[in-house]
Amino acid sequence: MIPESSHVGLAISRLPALRETIAAHGLDARKRLGQHFLLDLNLTRRIARAAGGLTDGTTIEIGPGPGGLTRALLLEGAGRVVALEVDPRAIAALSELEIAAGGRLRVVQADALGADLAELGAPPRRIVANLPYNISTALLVRWLHQADEVTEMVLMFQKEVADRLTASPRTKDYGRLSVLTQHVCTVQRLFDIAPSAFVPPPKVVSSVVRLTPRPRRDRLADLRPLERVTAAAFGQRRKMLRGALAGLFPASAELLESLGMMPTARAEELAIGDFVRLADALDK
Repeated sequence: MIPESSHVGLAISRLPALRETIAAHGLDARKRLGQHFLLDLNLTRRIARAAGGLTDGTTIEIGPGPGGLTRALLLEGAGRVVALEVDPRAIAALSELEIAAGGRLRVVQADALGADLAELGAPPRRIVANLPYNISTALLVRWLHQADEVTEMVLMFQKEVADRLTASPRTKDYGRLSVLTQHVCTVQRLFDIAPSAFVPPPKVVSSVVRLTPRPRRDRLADLRPLERVTAAAFGQRRKMLRGALAGLFPASAELLESLGMMPTARAEELAIGDFVRLADALDK
């Protein structure tokens, strides 16, 4: 008996080429939606493989467009893919792939910024996506708040965003996003993708990053105090901390000294653990 995955692979191989799908559905990439389509199946399958075992639970994809990465996820054995797409043209373009997937793909017309991960499918849940550039950081911050609901995220960002995600203290890219992301997740930069691989080519290099949520005991239950502290500190990053944090802590200098931090230091000099202690102080 031929395995179900072989049937799906055969059905996908019979679909029109992605460029034909784009042409047939008038699916030209739109700047306001942050669309840049990745059509190279070797690259999309490499991204899918980076997520590890896809058989169990639910694989969530954001902004599938014509379905390049979606096809790769199915070919790499994803047992259940839920693809969220806001563009109605793409919904129509994905209909043939949904049929070919034999029940393993569900396409949902929805704005990912409003999605509750827990409602999208059974655990373990993973997110694998070539994120729309214009909402990538907003999506990531939202998912950091829902970290209990996912086991792993393999995401593509602009290289400059990936630089911020992986930055260390005392470097130019270290900032609010670095602290929030590295507190919640371990972050691994996997590989870069040149602009020429996309249709249309973006003006920047893209990077694929793997984020794995830390155990719940190792991260704050509520990220909001950490968001407030990092927003204040990095929002005025050339200011000394005693001034940047004065709006949150009336006796900011005294508090910083009590926590073993220099009031004259600047935000980029603090380690992630320092910000966590400030968040704890704010929460209390």
